[in-house]
Amino acid sequence: MLSDDHVNEIIIEVENVSSGVQSHPSSNRIFQEKVLLDSSINMVSSISDIDVVDSQTVSKRNDQKGNQVLQFSTSLNESMSQTLHSLECMGIDTPGSSHETVQGQKLIASLIPMTSRDRIKAIRNQPRTMEEKRNLRKIVDKEKSKQTHRILQLNCCVQCLNSISRAYRRSKNSLSEILSSISLWQKTLKIIGGKFGTSVLSYFNFLRWLLKFNIFSFIVNFSFIIIPQFTVAEKNTLQFTGLELFTGVGYFRDTVMYYGFYTNSTIQHGNSGASYNMQLAYIFTIGACLTTCFFSLLFSMAKYFRDNFINPHIYSGGITKLIFCWDFTVTHEKAVKLKQKNLSTEIRENLSELRQENAKLTFNQQLTRFSTYVMAWIVSTGVAIACCAAVYYLAEYNLEFLKTHSNPGAVLLLPFVVSCINLAVPCFYSMFRLMERYEMPRHEVYILLIRNILLKISIVGILCYYWLNNVALSGEECWETLIGQDIYRLLLMDFVFSLADSFLGEFLRRIIGMQLITSLGLPEFDIARNVLELIYAQTLVWIGIFFCPLLPLIQMIMLFIMFYAKNISLMMNFQPPSKAWRASQMMTFFILLLFFPSFTGVLCTLAITIWRLKPSADCGPFRGLPFFIHSIYSWIDTLSTRPGYLWVVWIYQNLIGSVHFFFILTLIVLIITYLYWQITEGRKIMIRLLHEQIINEGKDKMFLIEKLIKLQDIEKKANPSSLVLERREVEQQDALHLGEHDSSLDLRFRRSVQEGNPRA
Repeated sequence: MLSDDHVNEIIIEVENVSSGVQSHPSSNRIFQEKVLLDSSINMVSSISDIDVVDSQTVSKRNDQKGNQVLQFSTSLNESMSQTLHSLECMGIDTPGSSHETVQGQKLIASLIPMTSRDRIKAIRNQPRTMEEKRNLRKIVDKEKSKQTHRILQLNCCVQCLNSISRAYRRSKNSLSEILSSISLWQKTLKIIGGKFGTSVLSYFNFLRWLLKFNIFSFIVNFSFIIIPQFTVAEKNTLQFTGLELFTGVGYFRDTVMYYGFYTNSTIQHGNSGASYNMQLAYIFTIGACLTTCFFSLLFSMAKYFRDNFINPHIYSGGITKLIFCWDFTVTHEKAVKLKQKNLSTEIRENLSELRQENAKLTFNQQLTRFSTYVMAWIVSTGVAIACCAAVYYLAEYNLEFLKTHSNPGAVLLLPFVVSCINLAVPCFYSMFRLMERYEMPRHEVYILLIRNILLKISIVGILCYYWLNNVALSGEECWETLIGQDIYRLLLMDFVFSLADSFLGEFLRRIIGMQLITSLGLPEFDIARNVLELIYAQTLVWIGIFFCPLLPLIQMIMLFIMFYAKNISLMMNFQPPSKAWRASQMMTFFILLLFFPSFTGVLCTLAITIWRLKPSADCGPFRGLPFFIHSIYSWIDTLSTRPGYLWVVWIYQNLIGSVHFFFILTLIVLIITYLYWQITEGRKIMIRLLHEQIINEGKDKMFLIEKLIKLQDIEKKANPSSLVLERREVEQQDALHLGEHDSSLDLRFRRSVQEGNPRA
């Protein structure tokens, strides 16, 4: 800000110039040039106070440019003589004082780091003629070009790295936008989340996540197993009747759908063509699918665990969503309404969860609820044991039953009974919520998930025992194909029962709740039962992928149909949850159940199959071998005779075939899990302490403010004249600031008049 003396001095000099021009016409040009030079030199300080503020702001925004100006200060000092020479060429008599040289250096140095627009504006605001402004701009552009040229030479590698990084970020953002735009059911999931909340949305997210798994498994199997088999496959002579779609036998037996159709020979086209070992391709492809699923499950669990348990933002009350979360790029009316509904649902979930956490029960209420929980667990466990016993005895006599009954539909007895149990018992478990009455809906879902997973995994375990001990040792011609057919029938029957329940059972429950027994009302979506249906089906797919390589394709079709069926049933037959609750941690629990005991049980089953069972002698790629694993042993023995592949032998012997390696790997995983758990507990304690500290600090501030108000009231009562003096001082300060503001406005007005009329 300029002082009043400087303002008066500049105005007086400009007025003297005009009077001098009128009184001395003969020396008009020389005197005017000198006065212009004096006024321009004096105006440097004013420009540095008024206009150079813009350059300081620009240099704050561009710290790199400011550093470049400091590095180039030497070149500015060297070129200042050329600048003064250029000023002499303008016709200006430059005095030799060091003050004017320093002011000129400051002027040029302040103009260089500016942007083009700011630089033009600053030069235009200077009290110079048009020719002087043009020459000054040329000098600044020349210095700017020198500086840019030297910086480019020095920082070529840095700029190259910056351009590569910028191109990588742009490509990454573009790829993420493309993937999000082509993501399956993106709009549908937003509608579900806005209407029913994140708890119901977690089921559909889990279904889509499983669909991606099966797409990957199908692509791998189709590329490395099915396509090579097509090249040597013989024509199928069996007739297709349509019943095979339900039973899985007949025409499908001699297709790439089952294990027994694949050849055990090495595929080679021509004498000089590359060979393709089907034994190694089959076992390595299945192993690659399961290994990828294993690490994907671990990575997904770690990701969701970090996002939903470790990061501190999930423990906040969600109040920021009321203020900061609106996306102003959303302009479409439907999108705006959907966004509002999503936000209101999330806020309602957060507030409901906080209210439920603060609820406390008396001792008698706690004792009553504990007794109810114990009784519910006893009943549910007894029902699960009875169902498992029924499945076990039915499986034991299934082979004899099939031998005595030649009806093609007899093979559907075992899948029908198992599917009835999987449909009826979870519905019976869901009725326990009327007695247990959990305060936290999340706890209710967790309990139902645990009960259902115990039931279904127990049934799958009994079926695996039946397949590996009865079917595999029965002496059948191709027992691997029989197991694949059983798994196909189980998967298909479970899918049919799920569709029937979605379109018929849930519709009947809605009719009963709306017309017959109106006190029940519309039902709520059973998350636990529907999620366990997905986990059960995926477990069967992982077990059957060795005996039926096309099961991932079948599961893909079923999941795709199931999504639309469940979505239609959800919109027509269900109401939003009566108790809103935040389900951000549900995906972590779903994947944990999918990993253990589902996926770990699958690995154990396939390990027993590969290491302990003898393959069929007349079908499949491993025919004639004592065990499935002997194909790997033979390959390792062949590689040990070739010096170029000894590193593969070393990896197999010391890593893959070593028990110690897997023991160490398991130990590392357990240690990492324990560390994550401790970090979670520590951050919970830290967040709780910080919340308490914030509350205490707020109380301290309120206490101090109250004390301060009381002291001020006492002082006002004791000395009322001090208040009058305070008001006078404040009014004087306001008047002083107002005068300074008016003087600066007057200076800017005079400068604007001079620009509009250069003769003034």
